[in-house]
Amino acid sequence: MRTEYCGNIRIIHLKKTVKLCGWVHKVRNFGQFIFIDMRDFTGLVQIIFELKNNIIFKNALNLRNEFCIQISGIVQKREEKNINIKMRTGEIEILASSLNILNISKSLPLNHTNHSNEDSRLKYRYLDLRRFNILENLKIRNKITYLIRTFMTKKHFLDIETPILTKSTPEGARDYLVPSRNHHGKFYALPQSPQLFKQILMIAGIDRYYQIVKCFRDEDLRSDRQPEFTQIDIEVSFMSSDKIRNLTEKLIKKIWFKILNIRLRKFPKISFHESIKRYGSDKPDLRNPIEIIDVHEIFKNKKCTLFFNINSKKNNRIALLCIPGGANLSLKKIDSYTEYVKQYGSKKLFYIKIIQFNVTSKNIRSSMKKILDEKILEKILKKSNAKKDDIIFLIADEEHIVNKSLGMLRLKIGDDLNITQKNTWKPIWIVNFPMFHKDVKGNFSSVHHPFTAIKKMDEKKLRDSPDLAISDSYDLIINGYEIGGGSVRIHDSKIQKKVFDIIGMKKLIQNEKFGFLIEALQYGAPPHAGIALGLDRIVMLLTNSQSIRDVIAFPKTTSAACLMTNSPSISDNLTLQELGIKIIKNKK
Repeated sequence: MRTEYCGNIRIIHLKKTVKLCGWVHKVRNFGQFIFIDMRDFTGLVQIIFELKNNIIFKNALNLRNEFCIQISGIVQKREEKNINIKMRTGEIEILASSLNILNISKSLPLNHTNHSNEDSRLKYRYLDLRRFNILENLKIRNKITYLIRTFMTKKHFLDIETPILTKSTPEGARDYLVPSRNHHGKFYALPQSPQLFKQILMIAGIDRYYQIVKCFRDEDLRSDRQPEFTQIDIEVSFMSSDKIRNLTEKLIKKIWFKILNIRLRKFPKISFHESIKRYGSDKPDLRNPIEIIDVHEIFKNKKCTLFFNINSKKNNRIALLCIPGGANLSLKKIDSYTEYVKQYGSKKLFYIKIIQFNVTSKNIRSSMKKILDEKILEKILKKSNAKKDDIIFLIADEEHIVNKSLGMLRLKIGDDLNITQKNTWKPIWIVNFPMFHKDVKGNFSSVHHPFTAIKKMDEKKLRDSPDLAISDSYDLIINGYEIGGGSVRIHDSKIQKKVFDIIGMKKLIQNEKFGFLIEALQYGAPPHAGIALGLDRIVMLLTNSQSIRDVIAFPKTTSAACLMTNSPSISDNLTLQELGIKIIKNKK
């Protein structure tokens, strides 16, 4: 039906007759001439209909936006004054010799020039996908997956599919369940990840596995999270954590270079505890140079303890942020920051404005002048490296509150004062996570997942001091987004059972949920490690998209609904009876 694509026509096609198919993007009627911008997935080209070609001109008068058409015509050069440098086809136009209206279109329920609300965009996703920016995102996504497959194949990895209908196993989030018709009263689960299958593949001797795979988690959603998401899943035998990080780094560097022509440098590496201490988060955005500075030692006297009103029996921290050029912040703005940190549990945000600071004068304004004698002030200024016109924000509270509050305030101020460098890329590896998290009742849970190997710790130490256990794990963070995480896996069945015991999993559940893995580990399981990278988040970063939904063809809302197909939907009673399912009304 066509000889060329709209966006591919150039000067080299001059005087050639071409046949195009696509949509009417825009119509302009000048009486003697009708100009239309015609669009397909490659781009736009300008078509001219002349009045002297009376039959085709009359037909062109019927054209409206989004009509699906086919045209034939001769490629001609535009006059110099009419060249459109904003269009890739802006040097040429096509003089139409035939027009075939393949299908008409109703007026669109979306307006691509004025931003339509997101519900409308998702309801009419097939129309929203016609927008060039969404289409370009999908093209970039396609290019990224091609680069991944090429890279992994050259590194001798096998692309192996794992089951979608599988066993429900506790992995952190709630499973999506699928009832079985043949096995009455039993359910499959959609996989939260291929974790167990890829470990089984290593036990099977596959050695190097990867997969670009769909995963499913029934959890609360946000701008960078979907109920079904795509993971670049990698597992390899006989490889240390250093080497798998090096392999992943090479893959990410290749993607960034091929997509953005940017050469990323060697990724720095810091521990989980250092990341929390310096940035208040295990997902630090290093584009912001501000760090949290601990000053607990400076305020050890009783007067300071009483002033801050902190409970000495708690695990406390006193720390600050030094904001360059922040001394001109108004009291109203400082009050807004005080309110901001309250949502993270902080009771009070103190400040010190450095108005004048030299050998003879230390002129400050502060909400904590009662305890700021010259000696303490000198120590604070030295520790924070504060200069004239800077402001210091300080919080004294329980350690986790201080970390979270200053970590979030750091990000907010970084954006508010344009301190965060927007046009840079700052990847970092976070390593050495705690093996377990201990709740207020003293119960343990896995920080990553229960198949993560312990670092330099034998079974006895693990049994006696689980709260000291450090996992051989790693997360890859870029610009504050976690784009991947992985670990060395447990390959000893005794250690695996011990970890299950520590997190309070009963023997019956261990055998029911993970019996096949524990048994498989007893047949010469090799040391193995892996990582899972979030493809959707990678594409979101590389396309500078504000939401993960803009890089997925058919995303769901934050309530996990598809507005286009109106799913999830109600099943009829006959189907439910066949599956042995009864719907109980939610009392809420």
